[in-house]
Amino acid sequence: MTGTLYLVATPIGNLEDISFRALRILKQAALIACEDTRQTRKLLNHYAIRTPLVSYHEHNEAERTPELLAKLRAGDNIALVSDAGTPLVSDPGYRLVERAVAEGVPVVPVPGPSAVLAALTASGLATDQFHFAGFLPAGAGQRRKTLEKLRDVDATLVFYEAPHRILRTLADLEEILGERPLVVAREITKIHEEFLRGTPASVRAELERRGSIRGEFTVVVGRAAPASSQQPLPLAEAVEECVRAGMTRMEAIKAVARRTGLSKREVYKAAGRRTLHPQNE
Repeated sequence: MTGTLYLVATPIGNLEDISFRALRILKQAALIACEDTRQTRKLLNHYAIRTPLVSYHEHNEAERTPELLAKLRAGDNIALVSDAGTPLVSDPGYRLVERAVAEGVPVVPVPGPSAVLAALTASGLATDQFHFAGFLPAGAGQRRKTLEKLRDVDATLVFYEAPHRILRTLADLEEILGERPLVVAREITKIHEEFLRGTPASVRAELERRGSIRGEFTVVVGRAAPASSQQPLPLAEAVEECVRAGMTRMEAIKAVARRTGLSKREVYKAAGRRTLHPQNE
């Protein structure tokens, strides 16, 4: 009888963010495959778990996959984890899961923390449809091409970015996607967790003022405003989405006007007079 491959989500910061089921699986598994044994060992030590570890990352995935499959076929249960969050989401593991499924090995998800969902749900932006783009390309040219492809996606955009590239990415977002409402989540669930809300320009200005930029970033970008002035309800929703992201009412009106090519007065009328205070008219 074959073993089972468990995909175990682990904390992205706060070690309390792990389920009882995940801890049980990690304790009972014959082996835990992880990106960095040193990182995973911190979690295991915190919960007094002594299960053996084996490294499984992008540089040894091809050679390690057959070894793990052999253990699964022999009846061993294996837990696959990433350094943080849900395995396979911008992390190694696809190759192993693909082969396990092909060979009839049971694959069982043990859900839990995910930076994507944590940032999205706390952003205040629309959650009915979203597009996760992983890590944007490091090179400026490829990054800009990717953003150009994402420009017309009718959904909230979510992606990861490194601290040393976040300013350049925000500049590209401003130029290519325009003044959409945006939320940058930094250090989610950690001591210095914060959500920076506004537009690409305003968030970039805030980060530039700090000088040193550290932490792990998840970027959430609101969908583009509708292009037609014949759709007053969507325009109103677009204004409200900008406001929820941290803009003032007037900034939201201006941002939607720029994106749609309409005048501020047209957006103001479509969004409803209640969206502006008299002194801002």
